[in-house]
Amino acid sequence: MPVAPYLLIVLVPLLPLVGFVVLGLFGRRYLRAFSGLFATGLVFLSTVIALSVAYDYYFISGAGPDSVYHSAKVLNIHWLSFGPDFSIDMDLLVDPISVMMAVIVSLISLMVHIFSLGYMKGEERYATYYAYLSLFTFSMLGLVLSANLLETYIFWELVGCSSYLLIGFYYDRPAAVAAAKKAFIVTRFADLGFLIGILVLSFQAQTLDLRNLIQILGPGGQSLADALLVPGNKGSFLGISALSWGLTLVFIGGAGKSALFPLHIWLPDAMEGPTPVSALIHAATMVVAGVYLVARLYPLYTATPNVAEIILWVGAISAFVPAVIACTQTDIKRILAYSTLSQIGYMMFALGASGFTASLFHLFTHAFFKALLFLCAGVIIHRVHSNEMKDMGGLRRLLPVTHVCFLIACLAIAGIPPFSGFFSKEEILAVAWENNPFIYAIGLVTSGLTAYYMFRLYFSVFWRKTPAHEGLHHGEAPASMKIPLIILAIGAAFAGFIPFSRFITPDGRPGEAPAFGLNVIPPVFIALLGIGIAAWLYGKESNRPEKAAKALRGLYTFAYHKFYIDEIWLFITKKIIFNLIGRPAAWIDRNIVDGFMNGLASATAGVSAATKGVQSGKVQDYAWFFFMGIAGLAILFIYLYT
Repeated sequence: MPVAPYLLIVLVPLLPLVGFVVLGLFGRRYLRAFSGLFATGLVFLSTVIALSVAYDYYFISGAGPDSVYHSAKVLNIHWLSFGPDFSIDMDLLVDPISVMMAVIVSLISLMVHIFSLGYMKGEERYATYYAYLSLFTFSMLGLVLSANLLETYIFWELVGCSSYLLIGFYYDRPAAVAAAKKAFIVTRFADLGFLIGILVLSFQAQTLDLRNLIQILGPGGQSLADALLVPGNKGSFLGISALSWGLTLVFIGGAGKSALFPLHIWLPDAMEGPTPVSALIHAATMVVAGVYLVARLYPLYTATPNVAEIILWVGAISAFVPAVIACTQTDIKRILAYSTLSQIGYMMFALGASGFTASLFHLFTHAFFKALLFLCAGVIIHRVHSNEMKDMGGLRRLLPVTHVCFLIACLAIAGIPPFSGFFSKEEILAVAWENNPFIYAIGLVTSGLTAYYMFRLYFSVFWRKTPAHEGLHHGEAPASMKIPLIILAIGAAFAGFIPFSRFITPDGRPGEAPAFGLNVIPPVFIALLGIGIAAWLYGKESNRPEKAAKALRGLYTFAYHKFYIDEIWLFITKKIIFNLIGRPAAWIDRNIVDGFMNGLASATAGVSAATKGVQSGKVQDYAWFFFMGIAGLAILFIYLYT
């Protein structure tokens, strides 16, 4: 496949990197007023190039004569050699998944950059914010374009580093600092699994290259693949094949980054960062990295049904539990955060149920409506100066553009036709029905819960009561904040009509869009039922929500406190890890390791004190040692030779 048409893909991650370096070094001093425009201009160019490459790849030269989308490496920088057949190269991979992800990441990042021009205006660290935003964009683009696992891991950690900086941007707020540390630490534990998984897979395949790895270990690969799948052979541990171990560990890394149950505890707290950052992290970038990673290694996961089953159930639980929690929360950003957790669970259990195209289609549509929801939340918070639903209500008259855009996003995420979420969610449910009816039931109930809590939020914010803010006559938002909402609303409304299976399939062959029939009736009916219940409870001011909460009693309290999962983790870390592992390790370090080194230092100091007189600097002492040495040598000579 010719590489020349895709050489421009190198600029897609490179331009945000230039923005980070320039703003990081000179932004606060020389470019403070123009840092936002500078960074936005670079991301705009990156987005245009990504769209250009995607158009060329999908519509002009990407499909070969046998109607299969090929892949190509761009850059090809040789880095490290470990032998004649094992080396690490820094490459960019152009294939259907990476091209689609590059478009989504750059486009959503551009919308966030533009929105931030108005939202972050007047911030003291304005240039620093855009520097961090550029670093995050570079890291995520590098991740989705990486051609080997080690390169992916490097950018994976850069994403974690930049998200730490963005979540803790308001470093003078203790809650923001705590949230940044929590996100960083939780994902580090998961990333350790990812790193060990990389070592296991690369050792077995003797390569880190993604295409070669899949070719060697995947179905139809070399004989090594068959050996690895047989428990009890030399390629297994505890009766489980090395391939299963490696893929499970890699999935743990993805579960941490995508905040899957039970590693989801960091994501709601990440709302302490600026709201545009929440849109960037939750829409199509950091939290979908785990979905992208499993999709990237999808042929290997299909070859290991036991690991795919783990992904299936973890995804289903991660879809259902956060949806229940979201029904009880009152902070607008946290509701959207738990919504993200639930939607990521949808994508993940679709991959576990052999729904590759359905999962990535939902990732694609989710990017539009989830970014739109968070940016609308930013406008709302910017207007009422509060995150709590109790401080909102009746805002549809004051925020007409935001109201329409938020409604479109809610209809899309609820799966109401003909909005984009309907098409992708129906594909996932269809795959679940074919694979496991019980998982389908979980997905169906979760779909109803999603419609309920999103319209609970919608009615609480835009209807229910006359707002206390009606006397304020300033405009809804500047144009820089409205334009991204309108663009994303168009995507949320119409992205579902894109023939996604024409471009993204497991084998690279263009497929046909699934036909929807009577199978769409139950999900749509349940979604409408959820909307109806939300309208009855929250459509206007009443005490119905309080009565419903009292009727549910323990269940409501249990869900409101997030099933006490955070408390369980605190117990595990403080009582078990700190007391049973941390304290003994600290004692050993302090008394044995430090004690040995301190003793060695003391002994050295003692010897030094005893011998330092030899070099006193006095000539008469040196003369005395000199003659004593001669005398000693003379005596030794006489003794030996007489």
